[in-house]
Amino acid sequence: MSSSRTATKAADPASYEEALAELDRLLQAMEGGQLPLDRLLESYQRGSQLLTFCRERLQAVEDQIKVLEEGQLKPWTTE
Repeated sequence: MSSSRTATKAADPASYEEALAELDRLLQAMEGGQLPLDRLLESYQRGSQLLTFCRERLQAVEDQIKVLEEGQLKPWTTE
C-alpha cells in the first residue's frame, strides 16, 4: 500500500542552502526519537538524497572555482 509512496523520489531542493535546511530539520526530527519506524526510514533515505545533492553541489562549485593566472586557468588555492 505504501509502495507507491516509497517508489517516488522526492524532488531535489532548489539550492544548497535549502538542502542543508531540510537536512537539519530531518536530523532534529530523527534525534527526537519520536518518529515511527517507517517515517524514520523515509527520513534516513531523504537525508541520504540530500547529502548526495550537497556533495555534488560542492564538487561542482569546487570544479568551477578557477583563477586566471598568466593566461591560464588554474585551480583556486588559498596560498
